[in-house]
Amino acid sequence: MSKAIGYIRVSTQKQADEGVSLDAQRAKIEAWCPANDYELAGIHCDEGISGTKSDRDGLLSAMAEAGKGTALVVYSLSRLTRSTKNLISFGDKLEKQGADLISLTEKIDTTTVAGKMVFRMLGVLNEFERDQVSERTKAALAHKKETNQVYNHTPYGYTHSGETLQKNDAEAAVAAQAVKLHKSGKTMRAIACNLNERGVPTKLGKQWQHKQVSRLIRSAM
Repeated sequence: MSKAIGYIRVSTQKQADEGVSLDAQRAKIEAWCPANDYELAGIHCDEGISGTKSDRDGLLSAMAEAGKGTALVVYSLSRLTRSTKNLISFGDKLEKQGADLISLTEKIDTTTVAGKMVFRMLGVLNEFERDQVSERTKAALAHKKETNQVYNHTPYGYTHSGETLQKNDAEAAVAAQAVKLHKSGKTMRAIACNLNERGVPTKLGKQWQHKQVSRLIRSAM
């Protein structure tokens, strides 16, 4: 019986609520392994971390444990990473370590030549789809900003004025400073700390988190 290493991840509570919770992923992997003659040695986990980050503790430990004759089993490729570059890199690293990659949702098994080919093709298609969504979203937001249309959520740097958006000079100045700090090399976490230490609240009057700073900078640039 071959040895399997499981890996599970969620980045948001919304994902968990929509059916890819950690428990759901764990159950799928635990059920699949014995049914396919794999002994599950353990499951590594990352919670609340984006799939675009490659330095996740759970992922790194799973990759380190995956050695010759073992298989890294994931619920789907998106749980492993959302970057084609990282996906191919992980696949190459596992191959060098003598390990295989198995994704239950896409039914990918790199123990076969066909599985390896499909793995690489799906990685490219996943990134293409993600880039298309990002492109459409940016275009829609840019159009609304240019025409002063109301967003579903009022973006930082603007306030509602009837059915349109008006620039909020005070918030716009904060956004501009955040962009300047980012260009100087400051991390999102460092910028969030800077804003919090200065007593600058978010749109909802709360403290800044690095993800909010990232969204602020993207919208301001």
